[in-house]
Amino acid sequence: MDPFSLLILTISVISFFSFQWLFHWLSPWVSSRISSSFLSLSDKQKVEWNSRTVSTFHALLVGIFCLYILFFDDPVNEDPVWGDPTLVKTNVAITTGYLISDLLLIFYYWKAIGDKFFVVHHLAALYAYYYVLGLGMLPYFANFRLLAEFSTPCVNQRWFFEVLGYPKSSRPNMANGVVMAAVFFFVRIAVMPVYYIRMYMVYGTEAFYLVPWGGPRGLDRLQHLLGHHERYVDA
Repeated sequence: MDPFSLLILTISVISFFSFQWLFHWLSPWVSSRISSSFLSLSDKQKVEWNSRTVSTFHALLVGIFCLYILFFDDPVNEDPVWGDPTLVKTNVAITTGYLISDLLLIFYYWKAIGDKFFVVHHLAALYAYYYVLGLGMLPYFANFRLLAEFSTPCVNQRWFFEVLGYPKSSRPNMANGVVMAAVFFFVRIAVMPVYYIRMYMVYGTEAFYLVPWGGPRGLDRLQHLLGHHERYVDA
């Protein structure tokens, strides 16, 4: 194992334990102090509350990292298929640790947050990440699709307002709804022409033909699954 692969593995492991710590200790401790209503929630609601807190933190962390890579990582932007994936691998390693941590929590607290479709989603996402972490391929596209995480905090916040008893017509709820609609549009819809144009630009190039058989499938998973990485989006 080369040094960088060891570093990526270390980041994934640290990420896993950090999100476990955030779920089991930090979220309950902070939440009980910023919201007195947290202590009156049912055990099932507390599990989901802590899960969504972790989800929000992860989304903001990797989302900000994604923006930095998109604007300042020249090697990846110049060669979206095989550009130096160092920063992208770091970001994906953080998400990998989060996904494994979340899978463990889903299985352990199945009655509270269990969802077979989310299990499939996480496993498919991890499959796609194998090609980024293991082979260093498609870094631009992996990073681009992770931008969709920016809409996750607003979805989680809507649930927080609901469980705390905020009316849908309340100002905080309405403000969050407006922000959620705007962010969702920009990071999941408006950006897609840019994404597909970039895919079209690399299709048929020498770099494209160096992608192994599983690569396009991994890219497809990132496109269709990572783009919907939000828990329990209510109608």
